[in-house]
Amino acid sequence: MVEAERKAKNLLVTVVFLVCGPPGWIAVYLPAWMTRWQVPQQALGWRVLAAVLIAVGLVPLSESIVRFIRVGRGTLSPTHPTERLVVSGLYRYVRNPMYVGVLMLIAGQALLFRSSALWAYLGYVAVGFQLFVLVYEEPTLRRKYGEDYEEFCRNVRRWVPRLRPWR
Repeated sequence: MVEAERKAKNLLVTVVFLVCGPPGWIAVYLPAWMTRWQVPQQALGWRVLAAVLIAVGLVPLSESIVRFIRVGRGTLSPTHPTERLVVSGLYRYVRNPMYVGVLMLIAGQALLFRSSALWAYLGYVAVGFQLFVLVYEEPTLRRKYGEDYEEFCRNVRRWVPRLRPWR
């Protein structure tokens, strides 16, 4: 497969996975269903803070997706995983920037919609991410990438970003 065709295929798989798969459901559809997208009256400052959290949450999600396609030569979908271990970009600071971004998106929505249900949902999603990472993702990456992944884990924390980039 020609490089351009591979990237196009990976982009298509990624878009379908984002829209139809867990990312869309976790970050958009379930919060929308819970809040009915009804923004209550509130001070402008709260809306701005919510918008900032949402915008900042999109950064690691978007950057990681592009990095998975370009550097990893794959997608974020488990059915089309990366061929290479991705340890550049935001991954030099934190092992799970996509999950951190999704949590920020949900927190921003919880603020915007003033929803205690979304705050509780955020907690459930955080626990779900932790369990998924521990039970499936990290063992899979250890098997696939071996010592390279072990070195990455020794140097980059799972959830709390480093102040200085690794490497």
